Amino acid sequence: MISPAPRPGDEPVLIQGGMGVAVSSWPLARAVGSRGHLGVVSGTALDVVLARRLQAGDPGGHLRRALDAFPDRAVAAEVLARFFVPGGRTAQAAFTNVPMFAAQPAPWLHALATVAGFAEVFLAKDGHDGPVGINFLEKVQLPTPAILYGALLAGVDYLLVGAGIPRDFPDLLDSLTQHEAARLPLHVTGAMAGDDFATWFDPARILDTTGLVPLGRPRFLAIVSSATLAVSLSRHGGRVDGFVVEGPTAGGHNAPPRGAMKLNAAGEPTYGARDAVDLARMREIGLPFWLAGACATPQGIGEAQQQGAAGIQVGTLFAFCDESGMAPALREEVLAQVRSGAARVVTDPLASPTGFPFKVVQVNATLSDPGVYAARERRCDLGYLREMYRRDDGSIGYRCPGEPVDDYLRKGGQVEDTVGRKCVCNGLLATVGLGQQRGDGVEPAIVTAGAALADLALLLRDRDRYSAADVVEYLTADVPDLADAHIAPALAEACV
Repeated sequence: MISPAPRPGDEPVLIQGGMGVAVSSWPLARAVGSRGHLGVVSGTALDVVLARRLQAGDPGGHLRRALDAFPDRAVAAEVLARFFVPGGRTAQAAFTNVPMFAAQPAPWLHALATVAGFAEVFLAKDGHDGPVGINFLEKVQLPTPAILYGALLAGVDYLLVGAGIPRDFPDLLDSLTQHEAARLPLHVTGAMAGDDFATWFDPARILDTTGLVPLGRPRFLAIVSSATLAVSLSRHGGRVDGFVVEGPTAGGHNAPPRGAMKLNAAGEPTYGARDAVDLARMREIGLPFWLAGACATPQGIGEAQQQGAAGIQVGTLFAFCDESGMAPALREEVLAQVRSGAARVVTDPLASPTGFPFKVVQVNATLSDPGVYAARERRCDLGYLREMYRRDDGSIGYRCPGEPVDDYLRKGGQVEDTVGRKCVCNGLLATVGLGQQRGDGVEPAIVTAGAALADLALLLRDRDRYSAADVVEYLTADVPDLADAHIAPALAEACV
């Protein structure tokens, strides 16, 4: 069932964050969307997620049901034939790898990514009329057009993009909603004047688009960390429908502090007044916005709305609920830490290959453990966070600070950029139980959450677990009446 496009003024109070790789999976987005708030699936690495879920045997048959609904049955059948393992692979068997995307990938990789985007959104929207969105990292460029097209085919209602400057997405939507070939300019280090680096995605190479009617255009929300970027996006380029204003307390990747990077005694980046978002300028833009980062309390919603926001984006509370895609053992361990008061989140300035600070929960036997990190063999076989660079011959090369150091240096990288870098791609797949089996065991996980992780205790109380419905009830049951609220001139410290 595809819900109608949202109307202006229908903005949800709660946006469920698009977290990690498949932490914000379809069961979570469906649970939130069916309650009238915006459920969001993560678009990151959905091609590999689909391939590995099929190799795990597709418990419950949900993916096969989604593939049966794909507009071109032959394309879906090819994906199924490549990856489905009846009954699931054995625990000791490695997953068949999906080749890493390049600027001009094989058509079947585009087909896999398209089917993956469709399946995730189809299942998230199944059985209700609530809104569902998909979240992308702007820095992960190569598979995005195909995954987005699949999501559009499934009737996605919102598109959210962060971790970069998402100014190319309105044009991408213009093309893909018309089933036209779409061009996405690429970020290539060392590009010279006259270079034209881009990736192309043509829906007609994936399925027969003859006679297909234009697709509904989702509302586009840019995730920003400054009012200056929001103003720029609203004035230049295509249509932007609103913003998520994400502060440095939010989980996952954070924008670096403005100015020179300064670390505190614990080795974490320090943020100051220059990093505060000017909400007066956000209000002047005239588009709806939501606040994200340490806002996930009923009081946080009230404070956000007093600042002129439509509501808040909530990540951490949803990341550890029953419907989250996180592996149950990891979720239970973190919740036990919360109950005991031992939960700790570190903003690691080095962990991510992107160079962006990355919030990491300290959990035994994961990449937050220095011994586990040191023992892991360096490799890059997923490649979503690789840096594209210009080779001497003008072609595109690919390198990652998390790959073997000698390989990185041979490609022109600097040794200092390899220090402390973690394989976030493999780690996040392991976090949702899809880690690759290696000769020395399964890839270690990496768990991310917001700085307010300890506040989960307010929701847990005497419980060992909770549901997405519990989160919604907790956040919305006592939201104050703000009809006569004064619009405060500055952002409250408790939010963002």
